[in-house]
Amino acid sequence: MADVPSNAPAHCPGTASEDAGKVSACQGCPNQASCASGASKAPDPAIQEIKEKMMSVKHKILVLSGKGGVGKSTVSAHLAHGIASDDTKQVHQSGSGWSPVYVEENLGVMSVGFLLSSLDDAIIWRGPKKNGLIKQFLRDVDWGEVDYLIVDTPPGTSDEHLSIVQYLSATPVDGAVIITTPQEVSLQDVRKEINFCQKVKMPIIGVIENMSGFVCPKCQHESQIFPPTTGGAMKMCKDLNIPFLGKVPLDPRIGKSCDEGKSFLSEIPDSSASVAYKDIVKRIQEHCDTHSSEVEKNA
Repeated sequence: MADVPSNAPAHCPGTASEDAGKVSACQGCPNQASCASGASKAPDPAIQEIKEKMMSVKHKILVLSGKGGVGKSTVSAHLAHGIASDDTKQVHQSGSGWSPVYVEENLGVMSVGFLLSSLDDAIIWRGPKKNGLIKQFLRDVDWGEVDYLIVDTPPGTSDEHLSIVQYLSATPVDGAVIITTPQEVSLQDVRKEINFCQKVKMPIIGVIENMSGFVCPKCQHESQIFPPTTGGAMKMCKDLNIPFLGKVPLDPRIGKSCDEGKSFLSEIPDSSASVAYKDIVKRIQEHCDTHSSEVEKNA
């Protein structure tokens, strides 16, 4: 995978390239001096260490969105619930590293939130400290033998995304699931996210249109809260030749389940949103199975 800064020019050669910081496309880039000096070209030894740690994880999925507030974390949790369930415990450190918080027998979670002394604490960190924690979560957490690792990332295309791509560059990543809402203001940011994935050669599993209409729990009538004025995610995916995974409607019971730490998919399995999630999870699993077969074939 190429390492392309998030604020790089359109024709950035990548930080690992011999031309990094030296070609005309690099003029005016804030990273030019660093790239030209070669400081960013030396491979981080953690990449190989993370590769070895990730050998016990069958599938790695990044959940991305170009815009905040589209329900990315909620979708991430429900994708995990689609393969297992949810709850809360404490983080323990052992000789083999941090132990994930196991909320079900087959579902473990690791979050910086578990490491804070208070739920109200703000995390005021600059890039190096954030990147160091990402490295720890990938290298020093004792994930063990698991089928799926779902990484809920911040919105946008920031240092955190570049760090994750770099640290996972030596291990097969199944791809990215991109979350959007139907309105054009969200789709504009998602197009940038898709461009980011293409620049760093991250496979795109597909796009989920979240909050796609509101379904009344009582009468089942559907209303458009965020009208898809330009055709929504489905049209965007068709235009860009990107897989479309499905639509998840707004349902107030999803928020209630999340607040209570319960799996919406288990609590209300017959709802329109649950049915949509289950279909999306099936599509993602099919992609991962195909990707694994291709990796084994090319090994």
